[in-house]
Amino acid sequence: MIADVAFDAPVSHPFSYRVPDGWEPAPGQRVLAPLRGAARVGMVVALREGDDARLKPLLRVADSTPILSPAQLDFASWIAAESLSSLGSTCAALLPPPLLDSRATGPGSGSGARHATRMEPPAGAPRNAPERRPTLLVGAGREQRVLERIEGAKGGALVIAADVDTAARWAQRLAKVDQVVRLDSGVDEEVRAKAWRQLADGSARLATGTRSALLAPVAPPGTLVLLDEHEAAHKPPGPPRIHSRDVVLERAAREGATLLLTSATPSVEMWWRADSGRAEAVPAPPGPWPAVSLADTRGILRREPLTPALARAVRETLAAGRRVFLAVTRLTSALACDECGAIVRCAECALALAYSRAAATLACRLCGRTAPLPDTCPSCQGRRLSPFGWGVERVEHAVRRRFPDARIARYDPDGLRGARGETQRAAAAAAQVVIGTRGALRLFGRATLGLAGFVSADQLLRVPDFRAGERTFALLWAAAERVVEGGALVIQSQNPTHYAFDAVVRQDLAAFYAHELRFRGELGYPPFRRLATLTVRGQSAPETERLAARVSAALRTSTALQVYPPGADRRNRVRRVVVKGPAELPRLVGAALEEFRGGRQEGRGIIDVEVDPVEWPF
Repeated sequence: MIADVAFDAPVSHPFSYRVPDGWEPAPGQRVLAPLRGAARVGMVVALREGDDARLKPLLRVADSTPILSPAQLDFASWIAAESLSSLGSTCAALLPPPLLDSRATGPGSGSGARHATRMEPPAGAPRNAPERRPTLLVGAGREQRVLERIEGAKGGALVIAADVDTAARWAQRLAKVDQVVRLDSGVDEEVRAKAWRQLADGSARLATGTRSALLAPVAPPGTLVLLDEHEAAHKPPGPPRIHSRDVVLERAAREGATLLLTSATPSVEMWWRADSGRAEAVPAPPGPWPAVSLADTRGILRREPLTPALARAVRETLAAGRRVFLAVTRLTSALACDECGAIVRCAECALALAYSRAAATLACRLCGRTAPLPDTCPSCQGRRLSPFGWGVERVEHAVRRRFPDARIARYDPDGLRGARGETQRAAAAAAQVVIGTRGALRLFGRATLGLAGFVSADQLLRVPDFRAGERTFALLWAAAERVVEGGALVIQSQNPTHYAFDAVVRQDLAAFYAHELRFRGELGYPPFRRLATLTVRGQSAPETERLAARVSAALRTSTALQVYPPGADRRNRVRRVVVKGPAELPRLVGAALEEFRGGRQEGRGIIDVEVDPVEWPF
């Protein structure tokens, strides 16, 4: 027999090995095999008759039984194809590591090294599974509603969280329902491997984990839960580059499982599904909401970060003994009019044009067109165009000057790591006023703030990303949920009539998504069309440019794809090509790039593809 084995490597094809006599491996089983002079763990993806003495033999089995059923292996292949990742890398990322005895390196050493006992693989998708619409739980009490549904479910349940801390917290909550196992990196590898076996043999019914648990077996009739489905953390770096939302939607459809998704502010993609009848949205009655006010900063906010309205709110909140969070951002990537608040945008793509002080130009990060700095505002013809932004340190200095007796701390979780980050976090936990970037909002639980203030919410809207409005709305809504009843949310803006701000003021989700879907539909952005970004790196700047041109030309051979001109990063080290296309975009892009898989010397380089990016790369 010959076994085709896929490894955790950026290659699309498996490698063939000779199966030693007496072995009975199966597709979906992991083995140890020699690759480039080292023993590597790989996934058996196919077996076929044959006897080629030139092939190297398998070294040993890594799993005593298949860890994936044929249906699950086919599902993993779908994930790899949708994300343009290799099947081996997909399996390595979404499965617990095998527990190998490092002393066993050959067919004759170690218990079980020579024979693989054939057993029935874990249950896969049932045949003719009834189709069920996913359920989107929105609003207050959504997590409690998930717990109640899990308690009433007859089969197993798998809860997927965006981060390890949330997975651990849910493990504690589910432990009150039934025995629960964890499949995230917060537990060691042996615990994860044992948990997977317990789910497979039915000795455990409930599990929590992060995206590495997406293929975990669930006893039918299964329930899949994706917490905070809108979170970008559900699509971390590394293969397979696919959002957990897309994986659980496909898995539920294949297995006929019940799928629950929670979100305070659903992704536009998920809201569109519910709006078009392909998912069921279950909102809750409106919960307590702070007093939301908009402070118009047109023509002001140049030398002082706090408007009188926000300064007064800080003073009143401190006097009441409540905590204050002031959100700032260091982004200064666009140009705006100080008189009317308009953002200078690309005429074709409607994205904020990126401002370069050094080059004195504006550039669209999507279509690549550049323009000199305008003398007047395109909207009101005003002559006061300027980039501006208040960083964490500048705001802290101003707040300390105005409120010298308050305990003030700044917190930027995205900018600090290690001991300094922990020190800053501890100081922020004890402070009356916390000044931080958007990631600092995670410090606070529901209804723990007296005031949340956004120093310059416009900077969030000015990010050159078509998702800027969605991200701004989600952050403002999350801040409002963390303010206690009777507290306040103050939004300082040069554009106080923006529909994202208005929806937060009125606590009206539907109003925001109506505007956002209209904007996306008119310009062909997701969910109406799909996107992919291709990052091209050559051995030198000229080679990078030539390779990017070749990649663009290859993509343009497909008439279904809209290919934008290559754009350079700020240091001119890479070229990025943005592609827009229909639902089958991964297949079309993969076919167009087939000519680059041969490893020819001419124009050699690295082509990195991300389908459906959630973080704009520019």
